[in-house]
Amino acid sequence: MISIQHCSRWYGQVMGIIDVNAEIGAGVTALLGQNGAGKSTLMRLITGMIHPSTGQVRVFGEDPFANPNVNAKLGFCPEVDALPDHLSGRAFLMRMAGLNGITGEEAKGRVQEVLELVGMTDRAGVRLKGGSKGMRQRIKLASALIHQPDLVLLDEPLNGLDPVGRREFMELLQMLAGQGKAIVVSSHILFEVEQMTRSVILLHQGRLLAQGDLGSIRSLIDRHPHRIQIRCRDPRRLAAAMAADDSVVSLEISRDELGIELRTREPERIYRALPVLNGELDLGITSYSSPDNSLEAVFDYLVNR
Repeated sequence: MISIQHCSRWYGQVMGIIDVNAEIGAGVTALLGQNGAGKSTLMRLITGMIHPSTGQVRVFGEDPFANPNVNAKLGFCPEVDALPDHLSGRAFLMRMAGLNGITGEEAKGRVQEVLELVGMTDRAGVRLKGGSKGMRQRIKLASALIHQPDLVLLDEPLNGLDPVGRREFMELLQMLAGQGKAIVVSSHILFEVEQMTRSVILLHQGRLLAQGDLGSIRSLIDRHPHRIQIRCRDPRRLAAAMAADDSVVSLEISRDELGIELRTREPERIYRALPVLNGELDLGITSYSSPDNSLEAVFDYLVNR
């Protein structure tokens, strides 16, 4: 649905994106990058808000810039919150339906449908001014879906949602993808993206670092020792047990002596071993995590390799 070829965009002397090539089809694709990576610039190009300085963007085979044919099949949920505070969620969605040429009973039915989709039927009459961040995020998402688009772009849509809201949002994305829609979600939080999709586009300082399956991209850092931090009741016994595993490169006990940090080239092997060891040795393991399973860790490798 989206084709980006040798696309660059600059703002005066500032480069937004530089020579980006990407193809995006049906399903959920995550656009990953830290602040300033070029995610918002790329979304503005795809939605036709701006045009590229060089190269080309095609959406449904057409130039999206100021193109009503593309707009009719595209929904956009921006990161910036600029909702009309004096309106209720339902009234705002009715106006958005009208702007998309949906009127009368059809508009009422469509508004009710999207309110149910985003879980806002019980609060649809609340003025947006008094709504929580999560409520406003849900209404923005509903407005992006009001005209049943084939392509939906969501810029940092999880901001402000509680854990339940995030889970429901991810389930909604999967439902939309199952209908054959293309969903592009920008984010800077890797663990959230892993719950949404395996298809990612990785940007850094306006350049495309990697594109494809998340597992393949993460394998780039799996070639280097992964840090795993483990909190437990008996870190010294745990350290002794872990030292016998030949996949462990190094380990040390934390300063507070409430856990250990180890480095391994086979993190999945360690994750499988920990529950077994905990049961056999009664180590009192309370948690384990890897700081290398973060977007920043992926960037560190890709940028500095």
